[in-house]
Amino acid sequence: MSSLKKLASDTVMYGVSTMLGRMLNYLLVILHTKLFLPEQLASQVQLYSYAGLSLVIYTFGMESAYFWFARKEGDRQQYYNLVLSAVITVSVFFSGSIFLFAEQVANIIHYPEEVTLVRWMAVIMAIDGIVSIPFARLRLEKKAKKFVSARVFNILMNIALNFFFLVVCRDIYNDKYLSILKPAIDLFYDPNVAAGYIVLANLVANLTFFAFLYREFTDFKFVFNLTLFKPMWVYAFPLFIMNLAGITNLLFDRTFLQYLLQPNFYPNRTTKDAIGIYGQCFKLSIFMNLAIQAFKYAAEPFFYSKAEDKNAPALFADVMKWFIAICATMWVGICLNLHLLAELFLRKKIYHEGLSVVPWLLLGFLFLGIYYNLATWFKLSNKTQYGTYITLTGTAITVILNLVLVPKIGYLGCGFAFATSGLVMMVLCYYYGQKYYPVPYQINSALAYIIGGGVFILVDAYLIPSGSRASFAYHMLLFLAFCVIVFFSERKALPLRFQRKLGFK
Repeated sequence: MSSLKKLASDTVMYGVSTMLGRMLNYLLVILHTKLFLPEQLASQVQLYSYAGLSLVIYTFGMESAYFWFARKEGDRQQYYNLVLSAVITVSVFFSGSIFLFAEQVANIIHYPEEVTLVRWMAVIMAIDGIVSIPFARLRLEKKAKKFVSARVFNILMNIALNFFFLVVCRDIYNDKYLSILKPAIDLFYDPNVAAGYIVLANLVANLTFFAFLYREFTDFKFVFNLTLFKPMWVYAFPLFIMNLAGITNLLFDRTFLQYLLQPNFYPNRTTKDAIGIYGQCFKLSIFMNLAIQAFKYAAEPFFYSKAEDKNAPALFADVMKWFIAICATMWVGICLNLHLLAELFLRKKIYHEGLSVVPWLLLGFLFLGIYYNLATWFKLSNKTQYGTYITLTGTAITVILNLVLVPKIGYLGCGFAFATSGLVMMVLCYYYGQKYYPVPYQINSALAYIIGGGVFILVDAYLIPSGSRASFAYHMLLFLAFCVIVFFSERKALPLRFQRKLGFK
């Protein structure tokens, strides 16, 4: 139980910078959907999809390799120098190429008017790649507070800069107030950039990472040792392919939606409108992804540290049980209150047209979260090639189903494809994991939570109409009923002192 407490504590700490921090960042969704129409945000949706892909390419599995090879404190600095040197080289090369050929890149992605945004995004991608290794070092050294501080400050800075560029500068430029500052604002503010300031704000905020990570860079020495790097590359390459396939799985829909969606598929909506609507609705599903990401930050070094423990399988089973219980509760809670969240975050009604896809996206993230837990077996048994095979299978399913479904049912097909892919990956990983690294997972409770959650969501969707005052109470009562079921199902697993306080012992 002490190990679970430590994992839970670290997850909460990392959750501050991922879940709570990103929830603060979601305030920007309110601002962006209030100020801009979907077509104006379409380029942001696609550029950030490419940025997510670039992070995997720039780090090429080196974070996991660093965790594995730097387990002993005496080896940490040499492996840190080696990994960071490699990532800096790759990041500067690729981002530098994008920056130099930004005009050609903008034409390739069908946004020829966004050359400046492409250059800004190239810098953001380089920064994200480079700082990922110092952040990995903080995780390995269990410096969660510093990790959290840097992430939260970055998010707060990004929010402040968004309001500055999109609201304050715009209003001063239009002589709404503080006219005395207009000459200064005119020096750098261009109203034609409009939504492009979202990217610029992100760029400036990301530069603050270097101030927080100053110590992690001061003791760094640029080196390259082929003898040390070769086994790291052998270990990392299958993970790189797996991560590349995994991020393609996540981003294929937003990257290729413009090519798959039939013209005028949605009445009175352009393809860019559809991309903007889907991209903003996708953000409602990221609540689940944030929980998973916070867990991964804490769990990855935790799992590696328990690799030699004979009680590890039972411990991993307990971790999985609680993970599914919590994430299934989140899935039900978000879906039952989806219209309320949409009213809060998606300010223009046009964005609400895509809400039907959100439950499927949430379910896909739930399956992926379970897969990430299951994936422990091939990382600890040094059979990372299985992760590659499974992830490539999932990616193939995503691509095929998107190609088949999107032309027929629009972006709802993206949600179906994502959920199906996650399900297949989860099942395959469990099947092979039980062969090579058996873990006594509690399958019955897992199925009960997922299937039961799906039943609650269907009952809510078809029997409780949204929009009325009474509907909110019905949604909450149904959600509380699910929470009560989860609580009583797991009450025996609570620490004894809590059971006594609650009258169970």
